[in-house]
Amino acid sequence: MDQKFPKPLYEPCHFAGGELNRLEHRRDDSSWIKRALKRKSTRFVVFSGGKPLVKTKPEVSPAYLTYEAISAFMKEKPAAVLLGSRGKHNYFAVDLSGAGTKRTKALAKRGVQFKDLRSVAIGMTATSHKIDLANLGLAKALLGWHETHQFCPRCGAKTELRRAGYTRKCAEPSCKAEHFPRTDPVVIMLAIRDGKCLLGRQPQFLEGVYSALAGFMEPGESIEEAVRRELYEEAGIRVGEVTYFASQPWPFPASLMIGCYAEALNDDFEMRDGELQNLRWVMREEMRAAVEGQPKADFQLPPKMAISHRLIRSWMLFGDE
Repeated sequence: MDQKFPKPLYEPCHFAGGELNRLEHRRDDSSWIKRALKRKSTRFVVFSGGKPLVKTKPEVSPAYLTYEAISAFMKEKPAAVLLGSRGKHNYFAVDLSGAGTKRTKALAKRGVQFKDLRSVAIGMTATSHKIDLANLGLAKALLGWHETHQFCPRCGAKTELRRAGYTRKCAEPSCKAEHFPRTDPVVIMLAIRDGKCLLGRQPQFLEGVYSALAGFMEPGESIEEAVRRELYEEAGIRVGEVTYFASQPWPFPASLMIGCYAEALNDDFEMRDGELQNLRWVMREEMRAAVEGQPKADFQLPPKMAISHRLIRSWMLFGDE
């Protein structure tokens, strides 16, 4: 095969690169959890309505709170989920959505607010904020799972939080099924052929934005098989070699984006499954203009926080090496 696949860009993806010790051995230690919650060194990642509490000045960053700051909420027993430890700090995540808007707004002082995580991540760099981004991503994924798994899918009874937030157990004595946080694998792939790559546009994208194609893996598939199936189903592109690039935790709500390059075996494409609004082959120089934000570019790329941006940028820089 003549196709040369790009090298990865050695920089962390947003929401990856966390350095927490996840303290698996402490999750069943209820006495340790109770003590850890109240320590002055403990830090809480606080969410309300799916949005994290963040500082907005002098730059965007998580607004880590102490137990003292949220003690009134803790008396009402919100679900405190153990994230892990780093240095002298233990980290927990708490969802205060049920506390009422007025009360949660009282936490948001000047320069601090509940803000959509996507916009927060866009305002943070993966290199300088990788630990904070990883904490926020982990917290959102776990808290979101607890919110949507209040009832047992086996029998319909209520479930209860266990193991410091890493399982839920059915409260029905005749069932007692255990349920675990899920992660949904998604392949995101850049088809490349003869110095060009294939980009697609979905109707919900911001105006002018094109991205790599993506789709959820199905049961019984390898990564390579999922890449080949998705590219054929969405674009009528037949694929030869598939090469892994990098992966990214994606907490919207709880996916793992698996970035790949795919050797396209044909130039002609066809929007086959109705998910795409448009498709286009893009040459490297056209891509350079988009990556650099030049006025002559007639399309835009996804934000740098997305692995699709890294896939595309790496192909532009290293595709022939």
